[in-house]
Amino acid sequence: MWALDASSIIYAWDNYPKDQFPKLWNWLGGLAFIGEISIPSVAHQEVSHKTPECGKWLDEIEIPILHPNTKILLCATRLKEMLEIQGDKYGAGVGENDLIIIATAESNGLNLISNEKVQFDLPKVLSKYKIPAVCSKKKPPTICIDFLEFIKRSKSTF
Repeated sequence: MWALDASSIIYAWDNYPKDQFPKLWNWLGGLAFIGEISIPSVAHQEVSHKTPECGKWLDEIEIPILHPNTKILLCATRLKEMLEIQGDKYGAGVGENDLIIIATAESNGLNLISNEKVQFDLPKVLSKYKIPAVCSKKKPPTICIDFLEFIKRSKSTF
């Protein structure tokens, strides 16, 4: 099962227009219906703010929305400590919502779909790590792939 980061569904919305790829969007709707994909509430809010049409579509398909709870927030706090982020000084790496998204995936035993840039040369400063790097660094790691890789791994055809 998978959790969507805002970057992945916005990437899909921008690069695979619903009118031109209806079978892809029907497939995604079906995955949401059976609970194979879900979205953390902070990611859903971000999508709805940045791409309102996509947020409306997510609501129409009734994608499962995962809300933060104590377990998720404690996990996000541990990730923040691991990255040595002090207070609200997030800098160029993950932000607070990103940590909640990663923690939501971890706490629910989900893999993550994120289109945040993979950092091949990791920064020396941990607080500059992006979502894929944080997912790889934490123990145990969270599987994190981008939207296109998600499609490829599904072996679905459209």
